[in-house]
Formats: sequence, structure tokens, C-alpha cells
Amino acid sequence: MQQFDFYINLRKPTLGLYVRKGAGLPDLADAKQWQLEGTVGETELRPDALKALDANGHAFQELGG
Repeated sequence: MQQFDFYINLRKPTLGLYVRKGAGLPDLADAKQWQLEGTVGETELRPDALKALDANGHAFQELGG
């Protein structure tokens, strides 16, 4: 099972970002605005997030209710 690192945007805590485990955030100009919150397995992600991860190497997700 694939694992992904999950980050929260410190300026907008309702925005999350998934990347492949260990990939970090080298391509983001604002990487310091993101805080690692943990690691999740592929079974915990929505299908659209998995598609974006496969296509782009990352997936953004709006959080909250």
C-alpha cells in the first residue's frame, strides 16, 4: 500500500496537501506555509485525490465541514 504525507496550510488551515511519502515540498515557493501533519495510506484518500497524486505527484483538498 502506498503512503502519502499530509500537510496543512498554516495560513489557511482548511486547505490540505498530499504528496508521496518522503517527497517533501521542493517545488512550492511558499513551502514554509505548510506543516506536516502525518502520513496516510491510499485507502484513506478519496478517488479524485488518488488520481491527482498519480497524475501530478500532489493533491490539494479542502478540509472541514
